Amino acid sequence: MLVDLWMSLLLVWITCVPCVSMTPIIGQSKGTQTGGSAAEASGPGEGQRLLSRAKRGWVWNQMFVLEEFSGPDPILVGRLHTDLDVGGKNIKYVLAGEGAGTIFAINELTGDIHAMKRLDREEKAEYTLTAQVVNADTDEPLEPPSEFIIKVQDINDNPPQFNEGPYRASVPEMSAVGTPVTRVTATDADDPVYGNSARLVYSILEGQPYFSVEPNSGECRIALHGMDREMREEYLVVIQAKDMGGHMGGLSGTTTVTVTLTDINDNPPKFSKIFLRLLIIGRNEYLPVGKMGGKVKANDRDIGENSKSTYSIIEGDDQGMFEIVTDSQTQEGILRLKKPIDYESKRAYTLKVEATNVRSEPSSGAPFKDTATVKIVVEDSDEPPIFFKPVYLLEVNENAPVNTVIGTVTARDPDSTGSLVR
Repeated sequence: MLVDLWMSLLLVWITCVPCVSMTPIIGQSKGTQTGGSAAEASGPGEGQRLLSRAKRGWVWNQMFVLEEFSGPDPILVGRLHTDLDVGGKNIKYVLAGEGAGTIFAINELTGDIHAMKRLDREEKAEYTLTAQVVNADTDEPLEPPSEFIIKVQDINDNPPQFNEGPYRASVPEMSAVGTPVTRVTATDADDPVYGNSARLVYSILEGQPYFSVEPNSGECRIALHGMDREMREEYLVVIQAKDMGGHMGGLSGTTTVTVTLTDINDNPPKFSKIFLRLLIIGRNEYLPVGKMGGKVKANDRDIGENSKSTYSIIEGDDQGMFEIVTDSQTQEGILRLKKPIDYESKRAYTLKVEATNVRSEPSSGAPFKDTATVKIVVEDSDEPPIFFKPVYLLEVNENAPVNTVIGTVTARDPDSTGSLVR
């Protein structure tokens, strides 16, 4: 519909105002102004004098042809005219240059130029041709060739395209509203200087209310405060570019932006229970020094470096019986013995263990921490009897009778049950 309207207006303009011109182009010969046809003079001599003194020139309208026109008849582009073309002159017009005879044809008698094929401005925006008037009988040039241009006028026949999409972008979680995420760019092959065919406006089709896009620049920004990676890590945003300034009837194209929220250290380590009665040192109070006696873990919802913690004993180990180290793979706190323990000396230990993030909290600069109380219960093991003396010295007379009592050795059971010793 729009193409038909443009063509109607163009044809009316060309037909009704055939003699209006932008700038008349005056053909000139070497060193002198061009003359008219020899037929204007009474003889060869007079014609020669006219060639040297008469001012002749081409006059035509500025020529445009609408692209993509595919009507049943050739399109009238415009009319060439020279001031030699007066009644009774036996002249004809000759066209040469880009597309002459194939794309463009000229009426030799009237100077009318027609486009014979459908043209695409995006393929070729203008054609440079030359026109000349010659004697119709002898083909003798009556004017030097004169150059002119036919411009192909744009219509909105190309949708915007995102040549670099689909896009991927990342932005830290909890970013402030207005934080830039990425910039998308669409291009339009239509003429940017003619109308609004290439004037693009960006909008979001999917991704609200989390993201927004700047209509003119295509810059995607955070639009919602408090976006938490631990709640949702990835978003798919669909952005549209529409030409004609975004108005109805414009063509459009879309692209996608996959936005990933990157982690910040916004979660502290957290023990599952404040009081842990989980650690029992084997069933052997003689657990070797340096061996693992148990483990604790503080969970962190962050990832990577932000989830790493170190463990320490901050209370309850005045005698230096224990140490706790961090397993770098599992992020567990491994509790180990530094000294031997004895059930008969002390049956339980109560320690306060602290887990501290390796990285600091962004808002305060202080590390996140959490604590838990760990009660270590030492279970009794079945220990062997112990003699009261390591060495006994007994004496007996020679020739003593059988069953004579020589002496007594004594042992005890160190376990709390005090079992009888045989």
